[in-house]
Amino acid sequence: MNDLPTAIDFPGLTLRRLLPGDHAMVCAHRQAMFLEAGGDPHRLKTMTEHFGPWLWARLADGRYYGFVLLDDAQPVAAIGLMTIEWPPHPAHPDQEQRGYVLNVYVEPSHRRQGLASKLMRLAESEFAERGLDFAVLHATDVGRPVYAGLGWAATTEMAKALG
Repeated sequence: MNDLPTAIDFPGLTLRRLLPGDHAMVCAHRQAMFLEAGGDPHRLKTMTEHFGPWLWARLADGRYYGFVLLDDAQPVAAIGLMTIEWPPHPAHPDQEQRGYVLNVYVEPSHRRQGLASKLMRLAESEFAERGLDFAVLHATDVGRPVYAGLGWAATTEMAKALG
């Protein structure tokens, strides 16, 4: 899938698909996102040390895909996407996969311009192109109103750290 959707316009910015060479940018965006959400810097450093190798393999083989927005060749926003195996579910009763959105990040200099919302609409289009009709994400407090405004709803998911 090398073609880019054309229905969503990003005036003044260049849109392209994520490439393996975007590894460092994705890692930095992910760490910044969690830091801004109140994450512990030491734990986030450890997370990034383990996320990096995980990401390399997935960027290389296409299991991690998505888009980046460039302003004069500098990345200013990006979104990560995955197709994950999931058993048929009431939300997608005839599919064994769902879309997963992660690492949505907009540089502070480019916030409040609707870029996250446009990237989310782009993600929805990409999932549809791949035949997925259901997707999930985990939202930060800052991101939650953006996603809700696009029709994303909270679910009944719960979590527990084991160990």
